[in-house]
Amino acid sequence: MTTTAPPPAPAEATSPDPVAAMFASRTVTEHLLRGLLGLVLAVVALWQASAHPAALLLLLPAVLAWRGCPTCWALGLGATCRR
Repeated sequence: MTTTAPPPAPAEATSPDPVAAMFASRTVTEHLLRGLLGLVLAVVALWQASAHPAALLLLLPAVLAWRGCPTCWALGLGATCRR
């Protein structure tokens, strides 16, 4: 007696959302805190740049907190809310 295997599931049902995998956080609160931290770092960096050009280095941790640019952060917020 032979049995047939069920048909494979559609590819989109098994593949994870690439936006959620890259940019989403575990909770909305965590995501908002990362966004606030990035915003504070960016504002301080630009505010102090005229007096202390090295303050622009604060933009690096801001980009790390946002996991990219502010648009990337916003996409991640949408993916986090969708979860």
